[in-house]
Amino acid sequence: MRYFIWVTAAVLVALACVPRPKKQYDLILRQGTIYDGTGGASFIGDVAIQGDTVAAVGNLQDATGKKEINITGLAIAPGFINMLSWGDQSLLKDGRSMSDIKQGVTLEVFGEGWSPGPIKRKSKTPPDSLWTTLGGYFNWAMKKGVTPNIASFVGQTSVRNYVMGYAARKPTDAELQEMKQLVQQAMEEGAMGLGTSLIYPPATYASTEELIALASVAGRYKGMYITHMRSEGDFIVNALNETLRIAREAAIHAEIYHMKINIARNWNKIDTLLNKIDSARQAGLKVTANMYPYDASGTGLTSRLPSWVQEGGAKEMRARLRKPEIRKKVLYEMEVGIPYKNSDPANVVLMGFRLDSLNRLYKGKRLNEVARLHGKNADETVVDLIVRDKSRIEAIYYLQSEENIRRIIRLPYVSFGSDAGSEAISPQNLEEGTHPRTYGTFARVLGRYVRDEKLAPLEDVIRRLTYLPATNLKIKKRGLLKPGYFADLAIFDAAKIQDHATFEKPKQYATGMVHVFVNGVQVLNQGEHTGAKPGRVVRGPGYKEKKKV
Repeated sequence: MRYFIWVTAAVLVALACVPRPKKQYDLILRQGTIYDGTGGASFIGDVAIQGDTVAAVGNLQDATGKKEINITGLAIAPGFINMLSWGDQSLLKDGRSMSDIKQGVTLEVFGEGWSPGPIKRKSKTPPDSLWTTLGGYFNWAMKKGVTPNIASFVGQTSVRNYVMGYAARKPTDAELQEMKQLVQQAMEEGAMGLGTSLIYPPATYASTEELIALASVAGRYKGMYITHMRSEGDFIVNALNETLRIAREAAIHAEIYHMKINIARNWNKIDTLLNKIDSARQAGLKVTANMYPYDASGTGLTSRLPSWVQEGGAKEMRARLRKPEIRKKVLYEMEVGIPYKNSDPANVVLMGFRLDSLNRLYKGKRLNEVARLHGKNADETVVDLIVRDKSRIEAIYYLQSEENIRRIIRLPYVSFGSDAGSEAISPQNLEEGTHPRTYGTFARVLGRYVRDEKLAPLEDVIRRLTYLPATNLKIKKRGLLKPGYFADLAIFDAAKIQDHATFEKPKQYATGMVHVFVNGVQVLNQGEHTGAKPGRVVRGPGYKEKKKV
């Protein structure tokens, strides 16, 4: 018996001395400063990836990776979410998403008013590339291949345009029902909710009641109502009241697109705006916002025109503007400020024209200078140029207060969006005008406002770039650096991340983003794009997968 016990003990001792095989993963990122997206304190550790998923986080000294990358001294966070992207078209031209990938953006969210679907086509049996629904766009984008993940709201402008065109009237009962059905279809195809852009025709023609009816459909699918409000200047308080009413009556989470206050005479309304939002949140309404960190916005010169003259679309608008009696009425309303007083022409910079002759004369100049060269006042110049160029003429509007920008950046419920496409710099487009937010939004937040000005802790801003928008959108398994979540990762040098795009020279990539992974695939390596396109469609809470027949 003693002999048996002795032998057994010896065997156990021998087995204990045999080294255990180490756990092996596809990839281990070693000794990074981990910001997990919760807003909690950062810590030094390792991150393991298996397939498309984060497999482990922490001290992984007892594990090995088929590939290992030392990221000592670098921050590692969940991939960033661009809450307002216009990359739906630019990604089809170049799926690499260069300007955003170089800033750590791994999810592009479309749908501010206009969305990739629904859309009408002239052909009744279009090829796959001419999709007609939001789901069709998703399928085509996946067929083409894109680097980042993509998601979209269904745009109220797209829905209204599909049913009513640019008609400035109330929909019939049948038209409203058709619009509601289109929202329902898009929600079941994976839309995140309903997106509006109420400052632009034809969206501006919609009543609050019409918006409530459409938002209620999205709300039934647990989606969001996200809005470029009807005013960001003189009537911003009324516009916020409308947003809060829609949230209450449609029983839906509301988010404000690129929250800002335009024109100096309105800047002091920030306290009223923020107090109203705080009161609504305390009363139980779910209200959030997003922003871009610049004191100038970018939109067309057509935004200076009365909305009624834009009914029917651009071609009909230009035809009206050629008629002396209509032109006279438009100029009168622009002069006296109906429905609002336009911004100072000295604060408007023209970015570019369709016609090369106009580019040579006026590109990059302020509207007051262009008016002087044109020989007429600013309002007449705007009308003349829109008619002649047959475009909306993109422009930069310096309308915001830097102090207000800093206040909004600090708000815990504010996430971020570029309000721009995601594109590559090429010799062909180098001279095209664009807003610097296309190339610098996220790096500017992390570099200028967090690191340099210390407006908010890095941990919290990363939360608002990742987990906050993911939870607002009700996205599962994204937005946190946590085992079981998809391996969308942004790895950057917090001491060096920097935007370089300026209003004078906007086409300059940000620097400081070192590595980026999308669904476990490395898409940025030492700041250079790998060419990989592992992006997927991220669908909203109402998605209903169609059964294959």
